[in-house]
Amino acid sequence: MNEKPLTVSIGTDHAGYPLKAPIISMLEALGHKVLDFGCDSETSCDYPDFVRPAAEAVASGEADCGIVLGGSGNGEAIVANKVKGVRCGVCWDEWSAQLTKEHNNANCIAIGARPVPEALALKIVTKWLDATFEGGRHERRINKIEVD
Repeated sequence: MNEKPLTVSIGTDHAGYPLKAPIISMLEALGHKVLDFGCDSETSCDYPDFVRPAAEAVASGEADCGIVLGGSGNGEAIVANKVKGVRCGVCWDEWSAQLTKEHNNANCIAIGARPVPEALALKIVTKWLDATFEGGRHERRINKIEVD
C-alpha cells in the first residue's frame, strides 16, 4: 500500500462525473490531496477542457499522479497522453490497473464510467496506487516512449 500522501489530479466529463465524488472521497479518506479540475455536473461538456488541465498538473509536478474519467476512458487517455511527461493507461479491471503501473509506470489512469461500476472503479484506483513500477526491462521500454 502507498504510505506517502499523494497529490492526485482528477478531471472528468459529464459521462465520468458519477465516479468523481466517490473516487475523491476515497482518496481523501486515505489521506491524499485531490486537485479537482471538473466538470461539476452531468451536463454535456467536452472532456479535453477538464482532462488536459488534470494531465498538465501531473506533467508540471503540481500533482504526483492523475485520474481522468469519461464514458469509455479512451478519449480521456488520448488527451492525457498528448501532454508531454504523462503516461496514461485505460483501466477496466484491477489487473489492468496493476500492470499499467508495474510495467508502464503510468502516472495517470483513465476509467470509463459506462462499463466500470463504482465499486470496481474504487478497486481499480486502489490497485493502481498500491502497485510499484518493476523497472528492469520495463524501464528500457519506457525510455523508448519518452523521446523528443
